[in-house]
Amino acid sequence: MADDLAIEMRGVTTRFGDHVVHENLDLEVKRGEILAIVGGSGSGKSTLLREIIMLHKPESGSIKVLGKDILNLSEAEALELRRHWGVMFQRGGLFGSLNVLENIGLPLREHTGLSDALIDEIAAFKLSLTGLEPEAAQKTPSELSGGMLKRAALARALALDPELLFLDEPTAGLDPSSADGVDKLVVRMRDLFGLTVVVITHDLDLLWQITDRVAMLGEGKVLALGTMDELSRSDNQQVREYFGGPRGDAARERAGEPASDTDATQGNPPPARKTEGEGAWKPK
Repeated sequence: MADDLAIEMRGVTTRFGDHVVHENLDLEVKRGEILAIVGGSGSGKSTLLREIIMLHKPESGSIKVLGKDILNLSEAEALELRRHWGVMFQRGGLFGSLNVLENIGLPLREHTGLSDALIDEIAAFKLSLTGLEPEAAQKTPSELSGGMLKRAALARALALDPELLFLDEPTAGLDPSSADGVDKLVVRMRDLFGLTVVVITHDLDLLWQITDRVAMLGEGKVLALGTMDELSRSDNQQVREYFGGPRGDAARERAGEPASDTDATQGNPPPARKTEGEGAWKPK
């Protein structure tokens, strides 16, 4: 069973002074799935991500990533493990003094001994995977639109051919069309490379359209975990209110699902869920 898990968190407790962020939190992420982490302000979403990628150490508990106990790694072991994941930060995190091609190639220059020519070739290929035109390679981050910036940041996150991909608010600040493009791109990359994807987001459209499961944080723990359909029908009022309401119903309908239980009881079958095409890679 453990072989099917990309991430395994047990009894994680996090405090900042007297403030308890997580208390005996448990969470599992299956290999090959797209799992989103959501919750209200202060629920500890970003802190949890920082703990998984070894930017913050919890007070207690255990965290295993790709079978490695990350709280007990040497510096060399930690460096090696970091090569197996890519991170797309909320604001892109690209260096303003470098052009797009140089930004994408930076992880390769840091972690490999490849030649500059080969690194540029790989970086250009990763850029093309995200749908950006070749001309974007020579632009600086300040010259990119919001959607282009997100795609460039995703290309850099994919530079080292990671097994794990972490996305922090990948659609924040984007117009609906650009956000929809990023959503579809994430699914395509997962299907193409068999990635495990962890997303921090509050975007209801993204949650309905691309996730396999969603973990909702609250009260210092994982308050609920399941598919969006399961969570939207939860008996827990706090969970149901988070995913419900007019905005939740509209996002659900855009994903090809009935807006409420009423539709099903009136005898109308739910529309077929949109997919990325037959033969797409599926999680184990």
